[in-house]
Amino acid sequence: MFLLLPFDSLIVNLLGISLTVLFTLLLVFIIVPAIFGVSFGIRKLYMKTLLKIFAWATLRMERGAKEKNHQLYKPYTNGIIAKDPTSLEEEIKEIRRSGSSKALDNTPEFELSDIFYFCRKGMETIMDDEVTKRFSAEELESWNLLSRTNYNFQYISLRLTVLWGLGVLIRYCFLLPLRIALAFTGISLLVVGTTVVGYLPNGRFKEFMSKHVHLMCYRICVRALTAIITYHDRENRPRNGGICVANHTSPIDVIILASDGYYAMVGQVHGGLMGVIQRAMVKACPHVWFERSEVKDRHLVAKRLTEHVQDKSKLPILIFPEGTCINNTSVMMFKKGSFEIGATVYPVAIKYDPQFGDAFWNSSKYGMVTYLLRMMTSWAIVCSVWYLPPMTREADEDAVQFANRVKSAIARQGGLVDLLW
Repeated sequence: MFLLLPFDSLIVNLLGISLTVLFTLLLVFIIVPAIFGVSFGIRKLYMKTLLKIFAWATLRMERGAKEKNHQLYKPYTNGIIAKDPTSLEEEIKEIRRSGSSKALDNTPEFELSDIFYFCRKGMETIMDDEVTKRFSAEELESWNLLSRTNYNFQYISLRLTVLWGLGVLIRYCFLLPLRIALAFTGISLLVVGTTVVGYLPNGRFKEFMSKHVHLMCYRICVRALTAIITYHDRENRPRNGGICVANHTSPIDVIILASDGYYAMVGQVHGGLMGVIQRAMVKACPHVWFERSEVKDRHLVAKRLTEHVQDKSKLPILIFPEGTCINNTSVMMFKKGSFEIGATVYPVAIKYDPQFGDAFWNSSKYGMVTYLLRMMTSWAIVCSVWYLPPMTREADEDAVQFANRVKSAIARQGGLVDLLW
């Protein structure tokens, strides 16, 4: 038996009280509201406070940069390569002026050295095409106190630096542990809850319990990201026997939509933690999981999806037809597979606000763990979701034309660029 000294006993008691208070606060302000789908408005107040701080920080930064004659933001950064809006003739004249002492009036129309200029322009065009730039995050026009959103940041003032340092402490020492605890709680409840529901006999009670277990757990996971979501036109939410299609920016798109609706997921069978979650979820709800060997078989996938949507008692299928994550500035070509089935399609447009945190997942640059760490150390995830009226394939349309019509409707509603490829 170990005897605790009075001081050690005091520390243990204080630690116990702190954990009790923390758990009570989590239960009262986060978990219970998530169960009933209500909000106390704390996140919206938090967002308004952040906006005021960002506005002050940006103003202070711009004023300090002007005083010190520093370039605050990269000019013309609509793509990967920064370009000045000058014509080809002007650029060639500038190159010749800097590289030769001869008068420009006496220079020929073409010089051998011009070949290097045209080669450079050609390489820039190849690297900075319209598709490639959709896979890179844009730099914000204002600073949100995250160094990752302004790579040109230089020391401006002591107050601004102290504010940035305070933000780092809040995000990493307070918000990150809190969010990890909430994510662990949400995932644990999802696995346990769906496993228990899976043992219930099929019927309305099982459907009721499965729906509310899924909604509760997804809402807790949404709060783990401090996600502030505005849903529009909820009367158009997907119904049973249909297909919900949405633009794709991030893996958290699933959580964003599933916290407001009940969907059947479609995806490949995974191992590890994801595999445990999938096996638990499918016990309570008819999700459509494919083995790795089945994913490449288009006819088998189409058959499984068709069988699902033909049963009007089954949940709407959630699909992201782009097949990859785009940086939330545009919508790329939809794969036609989900539009060949003949089911009613419920389009959904998702638009994130990058002021509080960039939700785009650049899978070629960041792994899933790194990406989730970036999400959990951002200020918040703010987005708007629009449910569009249901759409059906017209008699004179093929699957590609129908997919393009749905894509255009999503792009128009979300204020996104409708790409042809």
